Amino acid sequence: MGNLLSYWEQKMYFSNVDFTVVGAGIVGLHCALKLRTEFPKSSIVVLERGLLPQGASTKNAGFACFGSVSELLDDLNTHTESQVLELVEKRYKGLRQLKATLGSQQIGYKHHKGFELFLKDAPEIYRRCMDKFAEINKLLYPIFNKEVFTTQKNNFSFKGVFDNYLVNDFEGQLDTGKMMHALYRKCVQNDITILYGLHVNGYELKGGDVLIKTALLDFRSTKLCIATNGLYDGPAVDQQNVKPARAQVLITKPIPNLHLKGTFHLDRGFYYFRNIDNRILLGGGRNLDMQTEQTTVFDTTKVIQDKLDQLLRNVILPNTEVEVDSRWSGIMGVGNSKHPIVKKIADNVFCGVRLGGMGIAIGSQVGEDLANLTMKYV
Repeated sequence: MGNLLSYWEQKMYFSNVDFTVVGAGIVGLHCALKLRTEFPKSSIVVLERGLLPQGASTKNAGFACFGSVSELLDDLNTHTESQVLELVEKRYKGLRQLKATLGSQQIGYKHHKGFELFLKDAPEIYRRCMDKFAEINKLLYPIFNKEVFTTQKNNFSFKGVFDNYLVNDFEGQLDTGKMMHALYRKCVQNDITILYGLHVNGYELKGGDVLIKTALLDFRSTKLCIATNGLYDGPAVDQQNVKPARAQVLITKPIPNLHLKGTFHLDRGFYYFRNIDNRILLGGGRNLDMQTEQTTVFDTTKVIQDKLDQLLRNVILPNTEVEVDSRWSGIMGVGNSKHPIVKKIADNVFCGVRLGGMGIAIGSQVGEDLANLTMKYV
């Protein structure tokens, strides 16, 4: 029976592979780039199960953020102050690194600030955030040397929200498609092979190498780096395995004279929206059905999409005719901590997963951390 791949294909792409990276998202491609800087003559192959990066890298809302006040207050319930400070610093440095690596123009970065709104039917969240945001500013001052959050009156004509909202002067937004395409181009320019549509079924340790099993063939690699975030299904890497968390999104058709500018957060970050190309991109609602949304199935559900529609028409654009253009979902990686997992999981096998819904902010740094860990064992 004939092989699915020719001699030339096997020789060019699957022979003498030094580093194999599984996952062509933000983490995987940054990992490959870092490896290339240290090993300019090595063979580096990135494998991606989808036609485009699966998971969330090309499906997210493009928020260049590091946490709203309500999110950070929630984090303080499960993390120490020093841990939260470390998380924010890692996210903020990651955003700056992303811009430095790819260029602000190439990723469509715009610094329009971030805004946290508070629904009138949840007054306890509003009061808590207004009472505590000065403490959050004090906590974050060592990173920014400036107060991060200020208050501002509702001047966007939102309905059903409190008149005051919190503004993050350090938050921005980017074009997710441009970002990933720029990252892809940079990898190709650096002679990194990226193969799409090739699912990795597993691996075995073989005589000092890693035998990587794919849908097309098995091949050997000196090192294996797994960067699949919420789609990780390998050995346990923490006290709790990485859990998938689906995030559902909708986007409207273009809206004439759309007045919104900035990134907007609602309900402890569970809802978020922005203006992109004179459309409203709105996502979230996982908190409505956590159990169902702990899945790797890319789909949307009526209960969450109905809630997004309600927010769109009753809160965000209450006096505007609006039509939804499309709906989709992405898969994040979460767990018992907001800290990502970068770890050796077997001889010559390493992972960088569980980005906690902050892939834009920390993906580049996690990718480099994964490469740095791998290089310790070269």
